[in-house]
Amino acid sequence: MTEPIRVLIADDQALLRGSFRVLVDNAPGLTAVGEAADGAEAVDGVRRLRPDVVLMDIRMPGTDGIQATRSIAGSPETAGTRVLILTTFDLDEYVYGALRAGAAGFLLKDTPPEVLLTGIRTVAAGESLLAPSVTRRLIAEFARLPRAHRSPAPALEALTAREREVLVLVARGLSNTDICEYLHLSSGTVKTHMGRLLSKLGARDRAQLVISAYESGLVHAARPSAPKPGHR
Repeated sequence: MTEPIRVLIADDQALLRGSFRVLVDNAPGLTAVGEAADGAEAVDGVRRLRPDVVLMDIRMPGTDGIQATRSIAGSPETAGTRVLILTTFDLDEYVYGALRAGAAGFLLKDTPPEVLLTGIRTVAAGESLLAPSVTRRLIAEFARLPRAHRSPAPALEALTAREREVLVLVARGLSNTDICEYLHLSSGTVKTHMGRLLSKLGARDRAQLVISAYESGLVHAARPSAPKPGHR
């Protein structure tokens, strides 16, 4: 039998932690292995319990969710744990920072239970939870950041022309399936391009590829979105 996905729940509100724990423990293939009331406890819990996924609140006292995510994603000891950010507001000013720190994606706290459970399974499988609507928020947050506060732009010289093209479409929020249709490529070819992009840009996941596209200047927030597949 497949081992259940191990989940750590980090939130400063005990009632929410308890509710999420009940939800996770009653879902097939998932199990809650611990709770944390702040970011420091979350980091310690990941080190001790080695969960597959952390449900991480952003705004917590002391060490917040961004700092905790950066510590988890940045340490070889804990980098295998995926962080799924939970936030109260879809325009939370910290979403960009959390994704830049290494989070695999984010969901709203009022997300339907079945969507949250699917999100946990998605990030546990190594994928990013970054829908087109999330990408637009990410773009908006990046656009309003003073350039002095942005991270150094990644170098794109190592990318082929096709890889750049794929990166632009990823930054516009297109899924792999959409990219296949838009560029008339096979699923395997797109996956190969994605793997090379992740490797060449030193990106952890799709979320960080989006950020790299904007930080490098390859894509600009003011430009219109890419056309939908079938509307070239």
